Amino acid sequence: MEDLSNYRKSYDKSELLETTIPEDPINLFNRWFHEVEDFGGVDEVNAMTVATIGLDGFPKSRVVLLKKYTFEGFIFYTNYNSEKGKAISNNPNICLSFFWHTLERQVIIKGIAEKTAKNISDGYFESRPDGSKLGAIVSNQSDVIPSRIVLEEKLKQLEKDFQGKEILRPDFWGGFLVKPIEVEFWQGRPNRLHDRIRYQLQDDFSWKIDRLSP
Repeated sequence: MEDLSNYRKSYDKSELLETTIPEDPINLFNRWFHEVEDFGGVDEVNAMTVATIGLDGFPKSRVVLLKKYTFEGFIFYTNYNSEKGKAISNNPNICLSFFWHTLERQVIIKGIAEKTAKNISDGYFESRPDGSKLGAIVSNQSDVIPSRIVLEEKLKQLEKDFQGKEILRPDFWGGFLVKPIEVEFWQGRPNRLHDRIRYQLQDDFSWKIDRLSP
């Protein structure tokens, strides 16, 4: 066992003030995303944690890659038959979170997920390397398998079967669009008095902005 109570860090790299933020959270997310990217020190700026409520009633979080964001929401791709995909189909209320340690920032997004249009999923799948395409077809994601050899042998067979052929997106694989209803921006500050700004979507599609106590 190890006692971590003496781990300490002072947060002092930036600030988040109401006088300098836009009226909608997507513009602020875009600003932060590129500031983190330009600052460096993060291997995958688009890595995010996706939290769902599973069919067993328990929450579960995992890291996936954000592939696109627009004023409509945030898009990632997965196997619809996976544990994650089934959880979202059963309960589309999910949470996305980003932690960018280099600038001492977090973004937490509550939203409602829906499948992207087929042409959007097709377009992204087509952009992937052939190995990634075949990997998506090979894996019955989240299913129990006897060994890794099973996957590798199945991949080898598919490589032969699709040699010189177009690899089309399988119906069980595609995108989810997460439409945000609440977005919280967290900026580390000294003495644990962190800045927390929350955007909440209103009935008229405007955003209510509040400062939360740290």
